[in-house]
Amino acid sequence: MTSETQAKSPGQPPAAGASLRRWLPLALLGGLMALAFGMGWHEYLSFKTIGLNYAALKGFISANLVVALLLYVLAYIAVVALSLPGGLIMTLAGGLLFGWQIGAPATVVGATIGATIIFLIAKTSFGEALAAKAGPWLGKLREGFHENALSYLLFLRLVPAFPFVVVNLAPALLGVPLRTYVIGTLLGIIPGTTAFSFAGAGLGSVVEAQNAAHAACVAANPGTAEASCPYTIDTSALVTKELLIAFALLGVVALIPVAIKKWSSRNAV
Repeated sequence: MTSETQAKSPGQPPAAGASLRRWLPLALLGGLMALAFGMGWHEYLSFKTIGLNYAALKGFISANLVVALLLYVLAYIAVVALSLPGGLIMTLAGGLLFGWQIGAPATVVGATIGATIIFLIAKTSFGEALAAKAGPWLGKLREGFHENALSYLLFLRLVPAFPFVVVNLAPALLGVPLRTYVIGTLLGIIPGTTAFSFAGAGLGSVVEAQNAAHAACVAANPGTAEASCPYTIDTSALVTKELLIAFALLGVVALIPVAIKKWSSRNAV
């Protein structure tokens, strides 16, 4: 038996090994998503959970800032990577618990890493394979997107009309390079993250007032507290029409280089 044969014979065939490396990350991610939703972990991503534990969380952060910040970033990575609902709540909570000066950068880092995990898994598992099998229409779309990938990605990140999980996956199908994806994601989520972290930082008095009202209600209704004492903080009021318009205008600004490039190419002598 030759050395070449000996090198090839043990273990899995090359094709099987490549297939395993390609699909295993996607299977693991899908399994974790199913576990998270099946166990109902996403239901804890609420202001009720954060509000009722506000004093304890603030005390832990005060005594263990670095550890608490690391745990927050890891939790945000998990929320984004597993596409769990509650990103806005997490962002507001980061500002509430850490202050927007610390909460906003930590959120940007966590969201960028989580989004990059999804991007890499989608790109390696089915992104390139789907592009190879798709018709010429996808090829033209990939080519056009690739020419102005950073501007398009900034537009998608800045304009809140596009779901975060969709913007995480679409670039993987459109051949966006990893470096461009990371830069576009990092820069594109800074304005929104900073705005909502700042808003969250101002909710401390609101949470304390709601906690006091909720505790009084529970004391007055010990047998029916769950039904009689809802814990409500209306965070939807923070997402104003003016804020959405501002994000949309930022998205339009991101497309200005694309428009200039197209205008110049059409009017070139």
